[in-house]
Amino acid sequence: MACAPQESQSPGATQTGTNTAAAQGSAAESGIPRTPDGKPDLNGIWQVLSNANVNLEPAPPQSAFAMVPGDFVPVPAPEVVAMGAVGAVPASQGVITTNDGYIPYKPEALAQRDENRENWLQRDPEIKCFMPGVPRATYLPHPFQIFQSDSAFFIAYSFAGAVRNVYLEDPGEPPIDSWMGQSYGYWEGDTFVVEVSGLIDQTWYDRAGNYRSWESKVTERYTMVDENVIQYEATIEDPQLYTEPWTIAMPLYRRLEQDFELPQFKCVEFVEELMFGRFRKGRPIEEMVMPF
Repeated sequence: MACAPQESQSPGATQTGTNTAAAQGSAAESGIPRTPDGKPDLNGIWQVLSNANVNLEPAPPQSAFAMVPGDFVPVPAPEVVAMGAVGAVPASQGVITTNDGYIPYKPEALAQRDENRENWLQRDPEIKCFMPGVPRATYLPHPFQIFQSDSAFFIAYSFAGAVRNVYLEDPGEPPIDSWMGQSYGYWEGDTFVVEVSGLIDQTWYDRAGNYRSWESKVTERYTMVDENVIQYEATIEDPQLYTEPWTIAMPLYRRLEQDFELPQFKCVEFVEELMFGRFRKGRPIEEMVMPF
C-alpha cells in the first residue's frame, strides 16, 4: 500500500553532529509534514539514489568484481563475462563522512575485506538473496516503505521481503542475533534515532566486501529536510574490526509516481538454481548451451 506525498562523541562525530544540526535547522524552516502528535511525518515510500551498495568508499569503475588472471591483465571471470557492461562495476563517490571517507579497519580486518572482495561472487550475501541487514537494506537499489504512528514504527523493504519492527520502548538486550537485528527508536527533537543491535556477522555493507562482526552496533538518524527528502545517517561501531566508529550519510528521496506501491522482490525463488541446482534431476546445467 503506497503513501501519497504530503504538503556519543567520537572522532568524526563533530562533522556528523554538524550535518544533523544543519538538517534539523532546514527541517524547522521548511514546514515539513507532521503527525497529529507534532512529530515529523516519515510515512511514505523512499529510495536512495547513489552507488553506496556498490561500495561505501570512493572507487573508480571497473570491468567486474569477479576477476581472473588474463594473458596480460586480469579479466572478468567466466561466470560474468557474458554479462558485458551489465556485469561491470560503476564508480562510487563514497558516502562515508568520517576518517577521510574510508572505513577504519584494523590491519587483519582489512586483509579479510580484501579477501572478501576477491571472492565476491561466492561470498556476497546479496547474490544469494539473504536478508541485507542494517544499514545495507536502506541503500540497496530498491525502495522501502515507512509506516509510522504515535504507537508504532515499521519498515518494509522491497528486497527479499525484509521487514523491521522498531520498538518505541527499550526492549533490552536482543534475545538472539538475526539478519535484521533488533531496532529501538526514539526522538531527539525532529530526528528519529534508531539503535540497532543483535546483528549476525553474515551480512555485508556493500558489494566491495566490507563486512561486520557479531559485535557491530548501528545508530541510525532520520531527519526530514523537506516533505520529499530525509537526511539519513548511520554510525557503525565494531571494536572487533575497526579502530573507531565511522559514519555514512545520504539523502532518502520520496517516490512520487502516481499510485506508486512498494514492489515485491522476494528473490529466493530466483536463486534456487544457484543454491540448489546441483540437486536437481535432469540435464546438468553445465551441459546447457547459451542460445547465442
